[in-house]
Amino acid sequence: MLATTKAVTPHFAVHEYHCDAGPHDEPFEEMHAEYSVSFVNRGSFGYRHRGQLHELIPGSLLVGSPGDEYMCTHEHHGAGDVCLSIKLSNAFVDEFARDRSLWRIGALPPIPEIMVLGELAQAVADDRSDIAYDEIACALAVKFAEVVRGTKTPVPKSTPRDRKRVVDIAHWIETNSHEEINLDAAARTAGLTSYHLLRLFARVLGVTPHQYLIRARLRHAARLLTDDGSTITQIAAAVGFADLSNFIRTFGRAAGMSPQEFRKKAIGRRNETE
Repeated sequence: MLATTKAVTPHFAVHEYHCDAGPHDEPFEEMHAEYSVSFVNRGSFGYRHRGQLHELIPGSLLVGSPGDEYMCTHEHHGAGDVCLSIKLSNAFVDEFARDRSLWRIGALPPIPEIMVLGELAQAVADDRSDIAYDEIACALAVKFAEVVRGTKTPVPKSTPRDRKRVVDIAHWIETNSHEEINLDAAARTAGLTSYHLLRLFARVLGVTPHQYLIRARLRHAARLLTDDGSTITQIAAAVGFADLSNFIRTFGRAAGMSPQEFRKKAIGRRNETE
């Protein structure tokens, strides 16, 4: 089993597991250490849990509850499997789900709304999307709970005080966008829990905190690119992108052109008016 850690935050840990076990490999008992939801991306396997056998195929969701024993078997498929696993903190599970028994279900078959979010989570893991890990992890976990309960998770109502908090935190993100900002830091500044801020921010402003952070950085970058005094690398670092390739890719998706192309157009047009 090859495990690759994609992200770790106080509330989530995202890992990608590549298993090459086949029909001739002897299964063995394992135990879940955390609450988790794992999206099956490729392959198939059997999942024995609480006296039941679940056959998991692409699009299925494997569900883990701390202390639960399980066994994975591969008698039907010899090519192994790939799963994207999101492990959740106890505090986060208690905050949005409250009923920990939801995680004892063991697995869910391919369900459209789960599959769509699972594929989006895989796009994030493959670096094909700029969505933040905490946002997609939250969305997938919340959707799982909604499907099992059969009811929607209520979106917190926005009181005038909460709306002011959200606007204040948006200004704080704007001012500090060049720094390393995460959801927990923003939540502490706002005096809210991470989960509450994530949903309230989107409800009030129509974007998530991470989306606003990236857009603030891109806006600052565009402003700096109109001046040819700094290199692209210097600008990327100045606005908060630690990785140059990530900056170039993210800017290109937003602007439809590379930073270099944007700079040439901006400076060229400026020279034409001088």
